Amino acid sequence: MAALNPSSSSKLQLFSNVSSRYSPSISFYPLPKPAVSFSSIALVRKTLFSRNRNPRAIVSAIKKLAETELVPIPSEDSITGIIPSDSGVYAVYGASDDIQFVGITRNLAASILGHKKSVPELCSSVKVGVVEEPDKSSLTEAWKSWMEEHIAATGKVPVGNEPGNSTWVKKSPRKKSDLRLTPGRHVQLTVPLEDLIDRLVKENKVVAFIKGSRSSPQCGFSQRVVTILESQGMDYESVNVLDEEYNYGLRETLKKYSNWPTFPQIFVDGELIGGCDILTSMYEKGELSGLFK
Repeated sequence: MAALNPSSSSKLQLFSNVSSRYSPSISFYPLPKPAVSFSSIALVRKTLFSRNRNPRAIVSAIKKLAETELVPIPSEDSITGIIPSDSGVYAVYGASDDIQFVGITRNLAASILGHKKSVPELCSSVKVGVVEEPDKSSLTEAWKSWMEEHIAATGKVPVGNEPGNSTWVKKSPRKKSDLRLTPGRHVQLTVPLEDLIDRLVKENKVVAFIKGSRSSPQCGFSQRVVTILESQGMDYESVNVLDEEYNYGLRETLKKYSNWPTFPQIFVDGELIGGCDILTSMYEKGELSGLFK
C-alpha cells in the first residue's frame, strides 16, 4: 500500500478509527514473568492497574513513541537484562533511525531477536513498552497508540506495516500430516513397537508425541507444544498418541521407552527433552533456537 498522504486529514482520521486492514496479529507467548526495571526501556507503572482496568487506561501508562528511548538491538548472548521477555509493543528502526515496523508480542525479547535473525539489515535499534495486563485488547490499544502517533508525525504507515508486506510477519508453515507407526490395529507387526519408536526419534530432528493431531490438539499442553514449535518455524514430526487405530499401544510403550509418564513428549536428535513445561521454559529463556540448530 502507498504511504498515507499527510495532507489528507480524512485518511488519518480513518486510521485512528482502527481500520481492520492494519490490525496486528499477536504471536503466541506464555504469560510473562514480572518485569525487571530497565533504565533504557519504557516500562509501565504497576500502580496504575487493576483487574478491570480499561485497555485505554493501561495504554496511557506506556510512554509515547517519541518519548521512549531508542536502544541498540543486542546480540542473542547479551539480550538478557536489556530487552525484557514480557508482553508489549515494540518499534524496530533501521540504520538511519527510520522506523521499519511496529508490532505487539507475548515475548518482546524473543520477537525482536527473531527479527534480528531474519532481517538483520533492517534491525539496528528498537523501542519497547511493556503492557502489564497483556490481553488482546490492551496489546492492540498499545499498538494503535504508537501507530497513530507515528502517522500523525510523518503522514505514513511504517513500511513493514503496509498491507501485503510479509517481511516482518512469520508465515505459519503448511501443516504436515501426523505420522502413523503401524498400518492398522489388526495388522501383525514384524518389528516391535518400541523399535519403531526408537527408529522414529533417531531418524528425525524433532518429534512431538501429542494428544490429538497437530491441526487439532486434544489437550491444552499439546496445543501449547504445537504452537511453540510452529512459532519457531520448526520442521517437526508429530504422532497422535490417542490414535488407537494406527498407534495402538503407543502410550504405554512410549512411557516405558522414555521413562516419562505424561504427554506430550518432545524428542530432539533422539533424546527426550521433556514435556510442555520444559519446552515452555526453554522457549521463554530463548534456548530453543540453539537446540534446534
